[in-house]
Amino acid sequence: MLFYTDFFHENCSFGMTRGSTEEHIVKSQLLAFILLVGVANAKHFTRCELARTLQAAGMDGYAGVGLADWTCLASTASSYNSQTTTRNSDGSTSYGIFQINNRRWCSSDQVPSFNSCRISCSQLLTDDITADIECAKTIANQQSILFWPGWQANCQARELGQYIAGCEL
Repeated sequence: MLFYTDFFHENCSFGMTRGSTEEHIVKSQLLAFILLVGVANAKHFTRCELARTLQAAGMDGYAGVGLADWTCLASTASSYNSQTTTRNSDGSTSYGIFQINNRRWCSSDQVPSFNSCRISCSQLLTDDITADIECAKTIANQQSILFWPGWQANCQARELGQYIAGCEL
């Protein structure tokens, strides 16, 4: 991000004096645009696209959890959006398609973490959900799918066939 503001300052000042209010406004607008473009690039999986990705990663039956359960979890946790973040009431943040928490599972600068998955939380916000899947496997091994309150509230003991129906798996 620093590159963009340095580039802007050097090449796009439009005759404004250094540190002028107008310059700060234009820089703020440019920064907002750059951040908006980043958000626009978030990966929104379709239900079947995610189910196929999870199946290819060996999640069907992993730790005794079916593919429909994992797909339901992702639907509930993030609406299939790989860049979802949620600020929690305890000051922690949950990241990515499975909403993995930074207090226990991944590392961020916000709160102290056990970092049980041995990853940076930012790795959970990319279009490539390999890190999310590997961390979810770690969580399933250590805590089971019961770790996720969203799965308990919305998926547990329910018919979940609709989450993988018609997906040609």
